[in-house]
Amino acid sequence: MGANLAESCGKQIYPKHFLAKLTDALQENSETQHWLQVALDEQYITVEHHDAYLNKTEEIEKLIKYMMKNPTKFRGNRLAKDYL
Repeated sequence: MGANLAESCGKQIYPKHFLAKLTDALQENSETQHWLQVALDEQYITVEHHDAYLNKTEEIEKLIKYMMKNPTKFRGNRLAKDYL
């Protein structure tokens, strides 16, 4: 997830690529939630740890969705053509 967010920063001047990387990060976050449930079900982690980590992933999801809805706040108004 973190790598996808980092890549999105490098793609800021390409709006579609920026959103695509944020979408990838959102998918990775969902996968993390899945593995947290598996870890809980298999008793690798406690309910307290599961809930704490799940809350973090839910907060991350909100932040990524905010970035997706407000891309110019994060990539500015510069586009690739502005650099050519």
